[in-house]
Amino acid sequence: MASLQDQLLQAGLVDKKKAKQIGKEKRKQQKVAKKSSQPQVDETKLAAQQARADKAARDRALNAERDAAAQQKAIAAQIKQLVNNNRQPYSGETAYNFTFDKKIKTIYVSEILRDHLIAGRLVIVAQGEQFELVPRVIADKIAERNTEIIVKPTETSTSVDEDDPYADFQIPDDLMW
Repeated sequence: MASLQDQLLQAGLVDKKKAKQIGKEKRKQQKVAKKSSQPQVDETKLAAQQARADKAARDRALNAERDAAAQQKAIAAQIKQLVNNNRQPYSGETAYNFTFDKKIKTIYVSEILRDHLIAGRLVIVAQGEQFELVPRVIADKIAERNTEIIVKPTETSTSVDEDDPYADFQIPDDLMW
């Protein structure tokens, strides 16, 4: 089969020069059409890339949350191990009052343990609803991990008010009410 151009040439309606010029113009138009269609990016590809980026961001956030939870769990296990390995057994008849979580709590200890608590050699650590006595060194290690479970000793003020009429009468530390 001959093309339309060949048929027109045979019929004598178009000469060779005119046919070549029309062919050139046709090829130029096709080139321009190709170039202009290339820069256009497929919208579905863009949407897919955006979806992948969003999913990656969500995954990173979830992984960070999981890592933080695992870190907290590991710290809690370390604290529990420190307390269980270093707790001092206590029982006695002397009440020792302290404040924890804005409430006054009481544990019963012996006189020797009470003296150690007052001197700061022993520290009270909360384990849920239980309270344990641990040495100061261990309490410092626990405080590095979580300061909220350490019972802070009450601070006694040694400053004397100038106008205090009872300034000459000091209350002894070991006074039992």
